[in-house]
Amino acid sequence: MALSPRLEFRQSQSLTLTPQLMQSIKLLQLSHLELSHFVDEELLRNPLLEREDGGDPAEAVDVPEPGEAPAQLSAYEDTVAQGERVKDAAEIAEGYDTAVENIFPGESRQDLGQAGGPDRDGGFDGGEAPDLDQYLASRPRLADHLAAQAQMILRTPADRLIAQHLIDGLNEAGYLAVDLTAVAELLGAELGDVEAVLGALQGCDPVGVFARSVPECLAMQLRERDRLDPLMQRLLDHLGLVAEHNMAGLLKAVGCDREDLADMLAELRLLDPRPGLAFDSAPVEAVVPDVFVRPGHDGAWQIELNSEVLPRVLVNRVYYATVTKKTRDTAEKSFLSDCLATANWLTKSLDQRAQTITKVAAEIVRQQDGFLTHGVAHLKPMTLKMVAEEIDMHESTVSRVTANKYMATPRGLYEMKYFFTTAIASSDGGGEHSAEAVRHRIKQLIDAESPSAILSDDTIADLLRKEQGIEVARRTVAKYREGMNIASSVIRRRQKKSLDKAG
Repeated sequence: MALSPRLEFRQSQSLTLTPQLMQSIKLLQLSHLELSHFVDEELLRNPLLEREDGGDPAEAVDVPEPGEAPAQLSAYEDTVAQGERVKDAAEIAEGYDTAVENIFPGESRQDLGQAGGPDRDGGFDGGEAPDLDQYLASRPRLADHLAAQAQMILRTPADRLIAQHLIDGLNEAGYLAVDLTAVAELLGAELGDVEAVLGALQGCDPVGVFARSVPECLAMQLRERDRLDPLMQRLLDHLGLVAEHNMAGLLKAVGCDREDLADMLAELRLLDPRPGLAFDSAPVEAVVPDVFVRPGHDGAWQIELNSEVLPRVLVNRVYYATVTKKTRDTAEKSFLSDCLATANWLTKSLDQRAQTITKVAAEIVRQQDGFLTHGVAHLKPMTLKMVAEEIDMHESTVSRVTANKYMATPRGLYEMKYFFTTAIASSDGGGEHSAEAVRHRIKQLIDAESPSAILSDDTIADLLRKEQGIEVARRTVAKYREGMNIASSVIRRRQKKSLDKAG
């Protein structure tokens, strides 16, 4: 059979993700902070978009009557009209029947009229109004704090270069996480020089930074307090016994009586094993719920989106129509058409995102009604597939919607991902149990145990099987216990005996 080129027509179906569809999918998994940042960028980029102030949308854009040209205001008229509506500091203070200094602390009438303060016209004769963000309190970064000290205690550029690499090798707690030999090879320096620089840096504030282990960190702090004697050093060498509350082993290893050991342990509690965390400059952000769940009057649950975190944008079609009529340039018309299409897409995508979040949240609430009514012991096992099938969506869509989203319930504030837990089989053939409910029950059993009857992992597994029909292995109990930072039965027995003797 001879081979020859030919043309063929074939008909097929395929799913193509357009850039706008991909962007819409990306919007689903953004948190409210990330979404707000994205919308702010679009507002700067697209002249047809504007924020909705929460009022009547018809009032957001001044729509002219048919046949009437839109009102035009010059920049001067708009500025004057705005200035006439703003009162100056003296008028505000007079309205409250008080002095200007009481309304604007630290400022006098004369100061308010100078540069940077509000003048008689209500504006700022010094230019733009001061940015309040520059007055926000912030903690210094640990790296900057140590670099400033290194500049004073180290004299040669070579030593300062070594110090900068050591500072970069600190973790959040202030411990040195790099090997000195690797630093010496990287910089082509002698190991002795690197160790000398490290010794100098270990005298920096806060005391304990640049330590390579917890005992070394505590020893540096005790040395600063002139309390690092041989007994204390032996205690630091056996910190593992301290964590296990093995008092008998500590008395034998340290070689002291019980009273001296109690005093040394009290001194250890006054030290900071993670000195670097005091300089953590990461801002603390409050978790804001995306969805509110409240009990309704009819016994059902009410689902409400948090309108405070939902950005609202409008498409200024009047401005689009006005500018389009005046322009004759093809490139400008194409730009405006693209802006209009993007603006329409953004408003539609934001609305669709809100509806999808509401739909997923409502299904989560429906399936976890027992948890909302009775508590974590009634949390049901639930997967993304279970929710996706009920609301006729794909699992990936549910996963994106629940990412970085929080739900405020009568039981507290929870991340949406919290409600998705694995299932643990029941030994009596009944319904499956949620892994989170099993963890909760394990913690309840351990909290209720007495010092004379400490529960082992095998005993806890037997109790779960007998009481609630939960078929769980000893290894699973140990894994859940360690995940909740609960010590083993041996360490718990020593801890509770120590507390009883102390009491």
